[in-house]
Amino acid sequence: MTTSPTDLPPPELSLPEPAIEAVPELAEAQALPPRRGMAVALRPFRHRSFSLLWIGGLISIVGSWMQTVAVGALVVAHTGKASWAVVVAASGFLPIGLLSPVGGAWADRLPRRPVLIAGNLVAGCVALGIALLVGNGQQSPALLSLLVLVQGCVSALIGPFMQAILPDLVPREEFLAGVSLGSAQWNLGRVIGPALAGGAVAAFGYPAAFLANAISFLAVVVALMFVRLSTPPVHEHESVWRSIRLGVETARVEPACRAAILLIGTVGLFASPFIALVPAMAHHVSPGGARVVAKATAVLTTAQGVGAVVGAFIVPALAVRWGRGRVLLASLVLLEPVLVLYGISPDLILATAALFGVGLVYLGVLSGLQTLVQLRAPGAFRGRVLALYLMALGVSYPIGALLQGPIADRVGLPWTTSGAAALLVFLLIGVPGLRRSVKAALSGDEPSRARARVA
Repeated sequence: MTTSPTDLPPPELSLPEPAIEAVPELAEAQALPPRRGMAVALRPFRHRSFSLLWIGGLISIVGSWMQTVAVGALVVAHTGKASWAVVVAASGFLPIGLLSPVGGAWADRLPRRPVLIAGNLVAGCVALGIALLVGNGQQSPALLSLLVLVQGCVSALIGPFMQAILPDLVPREEFLAGVSLGSAQWNLGRVIGPALAGGAVAAFGYPAAFLANAISFLAVVVALMFVRLSTPPVHEHESVWRSIRLGVETARVEPACRAAILLIGTVGLFASPFIALVPAMAHHVSPGGARVVAKATAVLTTAQGVGAVVGAFIVPALAVRWGRGRVLLASLVLLEPVLVLYGISPDLILATAALFGVGLVYLGVLSGLQTLVQLRAPGAFRGRVLALYLMALGVSYPIGALLQGPIADRVGLPWTTSGAAALLVFLLIGVPGLRRSVKAALSGDEPSRARARVA
């Protein structure tokens, strides 16, 4: 489950009454007075549907991280070439940037529960196929990459469905907390999954990690059986491509959505590649053999994940106290200096502390921008607009990583990470279009023209 990436929203964006009546627990929640302090971050757990899907999603994400670590280690061990690990990783990630708009169009026209169940079952079957193939000695990197690509395509198509059901799970004033908990869920999986993968592979071999991933998808399927979801509007005479075009037009004319998509694309291009370069940073601050670098990579990855989990609890509480816009602005302002501090860290201890801060602040940026899309996208177009948001991140992040990797090899990782952060500051301040996007994202209250244009 990813319900990842406050000031009360404008009245015209309130959840439609039929949707509230269809989910009684939301109607009850809307009558409850808001809570203050850290407890606001946990409020979504009061809703049974959110809790069930969050727990099931966490189990699934732990399984996914087990497979990610295991398949990367397997292809490197089998071929001796790190490039195959990059190919496998790209096979699972790039479909998000390419197929999310199609998934978004479907999410606004198809019943969401059966699609989500079918998608998770297909992904689970692919993971089971990987386990059986590897168990029988079939370890072709090309075949493994193909199967991971199939899983990536399924995830890209059903991802917008999962994003679009957030209004069925929590009331609008808890969107930021729900998105933040979704990010915490992902990062908890990042912390737990690799450790379980190492233990499973050491004790039972690589197939055990893939089998665990296959079984983990059932947790989401079971949770979906007990969740009530609203039915999207019917578009009987509307083609998928026309549906996508209307989604693009909606995002274009809705200032806050347009701003969030542009900003996440910019952040993905310049800031997000630090994630792909964590192994390089590990080698930079802890030079040595493969085991030394592997341990340093694990420490840094865990630090980022823990920082993001902490951020998931802090950000909603700060938003209640200071306002969602101010917290987003603070996150955007702090992201660049903490990235610079991380980039110039001379040893593992400082790099770990800095990356903890990066994970916390980066969570604030992602959850703030994604919440903005959730709040401002018209209900009938939410899946499509969220898909465009996912596409912007899914395309910009790998491009940025592919650009910054060779630059780091030539000028060094500290100059690359610090320079990218400095360039991001310059663009956000110096480019008029991005400066206006920041202003639109922080307000999120400009009168929407989307409904008039798409009516």
